[in-house]
Amino acid sequence: MTGRTIWQQKRLFAWVVVWAICSTLASTPVVAQKLPGDGATVTMGYTVGLLEERFQNQVVALGLEKLGYKVKDMVQMDVPALHLAVAQGDVDAIAAHWDPLQQAFLDKAGGTDKLSMVGNLVPGCLQGYLIDKRTYDQYKVHNIDQLTDPKIAKLFSASGEGKADLAGCPPGWGCERVVEYQMDAYKLRPTVTHHQGQFDVMAADTVSRFKAGQRVLYYTYTPHWISQVLVPGRDVEWLEVPFTALPDKDQMGLNTRLPDGRNVGFPVNTMRIVANKAFLKKNPAAEKLFELMTIPVADVNAENWELHLGKTSYDDVLLAAKKWVSNHQQGFDKWIAAAMQAAQ
Repeated sequence: MTGRTIWQQKRLFAWVVVWAICSTLASTPVVAQKLPGDGATVTMGYTVGLLEERFQNQVVALGLEKLGYKVKDMVQMDVPALHLAVAQGDVDAIAAHWDPLQQAFLDKAGGTDKLSMVGNLVPGCLQGYLIDKRTYDQYKVHNIDQLTDPKIAKLFSASGEGKADLAGCPPGWGCERVVEYQMDAYKLRPTVTHHQGQFDVMAADTVSRFKAGQRVLYYTYTPHWISQVLVPGRDVEWLEVPFTALPDKDQMGLNTRLPDGRNVGFPVNTMRIVANKAFLKKNPAAEKLFELMTIPVADVNAENWELHLGKTSYDDVLLAAKKWVSNHQQGFDKWIAAAMQAAQ
């Protein structure tokens, strides 16, 4: 047998081996990686009428879907009912619990026996009372207790004749408990009326009055679109309080100051995920995801502004959430990887 013939046979044999390997690989079924959420569904919820809360819930939902969970259409309830629904297992998680503002709702729904606060989804949420900068500077109204003076209170009267009109907090949100408690603590009731209508309607009215050159007095929180229009430090100023007064005594030691030291009477809050305890026990991947996810308050504020400009459909909010994830893809992927690891 010649050397050339031997070489040809070896070459043919090598091709046969390669063909056999490729054929075997081609015929072997590809087994997809099993995701921790495969076959499981998740129900999430947010405050009725507050589409602003859907954004952060939707970002969390996108993370859950990446883990294989099927997220149902989100339910809407008022704040106390949402917490009770999570405790009962009708809703698995909500992604806009204000800590510590809404602690009382969590306690009344069953507390830590049935519910868990997880992670720090949106830190740095401020609350307080603001007035127009013109009045703040001209009349030196820097503290809310100055409104006990009928002459000062009259400056903020819509009719110009009576009590100051405070655009406040709607019933059932949690902030109304604080405002109502402070109305008594600071002896404001004789000179101030706390209005509790639909929040966005009151906010729009406040902006209209400001643009018409009228004085404004209102409660607000961040993130919310009104601070994109009436910018603190430029158009309006935070009012201080004479002392910290909160309805829940165990919160009296909490920080109620702005970064510049002004005491605005409300603790700095963090929007956290509250989930059903049994759900978390069965779903360690979801729990790890909840622990890690975080969204800057400025990003939520920006989305609230888009809602105010008219992008209010569920598709708009979903698109905004997907865009946010895309802009933070590296961090998002790390959360998913850690959650996958927790499920093993």
